[in-house]
Amino acid sequence: MKNLSRLLFAMLLMLGMSNTYAQDENNPWAISLGVNAVDFYPTGEDAPLGDYFDEYFNATDHWNILPSLSSLTVGRYLSNGFTLGATASLNKIDKFGDDRARYDEVTYFGLDGIVKYSFGQLLNSSWLDPYLGVGGGYTWVDEIGAGTLNGTLGINFWVSENVGITVQSAYKHAFEDYLDTHFQHTAGVTFKFGGKDTDGDGIYDKDDACPEVFGLEAFNGCPDTDGDGIEDSKDSCPNEAGPAEFNGCPDTDGDGIADKDDACPTVAGLKALNGCPDADGDGVADKDDKCPNEAGPAANNGCPWPDRDGDGVADKDDACPDKVGTVANNGCPEVTEAVQKALNAYAKTILFDTGKSSIKAQSEKVLQDIIAILKEYPNAKFTVEGHTDSVGSESLNMKLSDARALSVKDYLTSNGIDQFRLSSKGFGESKPIDSNKTREGRANNRRVEINLVK
Repeated sequence: MKNLSRLLFAMLLMLGMSNTYAQDENNPWAISLGVNAVDFYPTGEDAPLGDYFDEYFNATDHWNILPSLSSLTVGRYLSNGFTLGATASLNKIDKFGDDRARYDEVTYFGLDGIVKYSFGQLLNSSWLDPYLGVGGGYTWVDEIGAGTLNGTLGINFWVSENVGITVQSAYKHAFEDYLDTHFQHTAGVTFKFGGKDTDGDGIYDKDDACPEVFGLEAFNGCPDTDGDGIEDSKDSCPNEAGPAEFNGCPDTDGDGIADKDDACPTVAGLKALNGCPDADGDGVADKDDKCPNEAGPAANNGCPWPDRDGDGVADKDDACPDKVGTVANNGCPEVTEAVQKALNAYAKTILFDTGKSSIKAQSEKVLQDIIAILKEYPNAKFTVEGHTDSVGSESLNMKLSDARALSVKDYLTSNGIDQFRLSSKGFGESKPIDSNKTREGRANNRRVEINLVK
């Protein structure tokens, strides 16, 4: 009973010591529960004990085994494969080598410390974990105790991340003659624990890429809030489920543009218009188009420019917005050859006082007809040309023709024709259209022409 109390005390002492260490690795703590066998025979002692490893595996003749829980080990992982541990063991001894009569059955109690080095990482194995250890302790056989120097060889077989089967053999060299050097073999089950999991997601902080946020094993402990299979850190819309092609963002209207980039997320639209539709195809999104069903330029909010005269030239570009014209003539009507002939037919009938530039009163009707024609073509420019016959000096004829042309021009501008549309020039007798040898021919040469400036 006294030795059993020692074992319980040692267990409580080791568990109490374990709380003094910081938990900074996955599963840094381990507890092993098992049975132990004490073998005093093959340890190199004098007879009746025997040579080293002689009959090492002769458990029947030499091993002392207590058929119950008889060994407790607490271990703390340090770093780089090293572990610090403490073991308490209890046994009953009735076999001392070949001398079975040396003692009656006596109690064996050991309290040992060990530093172990694991080879599991070197072997790159997740289940096979051999180790070597060295340490010391104190062993009592009945009431007599002595210190020991221990060397240990063992192996863990991990059947899961936290549970393993442990088998080891320790050589315990005694420092006192009254305690024989001996082997102690142990077999048991080891439980690893103590890994820190701050967010409680089942992934230890050491392996958790998001140790303070509950996450998924598939994402190394990081969350996927919207459950779309894309972890939040790589999800452009972590709170809304969406496909990977849009970095986790939804596309409600299915137009191939993620809602976050879609100016019209509930209506399918065009990429060029940030996901908005354009019903009339004028390049202006319907939401900004004042005339969504009628094509028009963006400058006019998607509406067509007005064209009052319907000539195909918008009023803003139409120099004659109220007169049908041509695109080539900026929306104004073009002076045709027939119009040009009509103008000159009228102009030839303008009469002047003999030898003067003054227009006779009977020509006013003709001039008004000319004005009416010119107003039909408000952006056309004309030249009023004066011509004479060959009677008189050439210089006088030049002056007279120039004066008569100017006189007609002045009449026209004073009666509503823009002065910037007209110019005048005299040609004298230089451009006859008939013979100056006949009276009729000279009458034809004395004329005014109004010609289009091209």
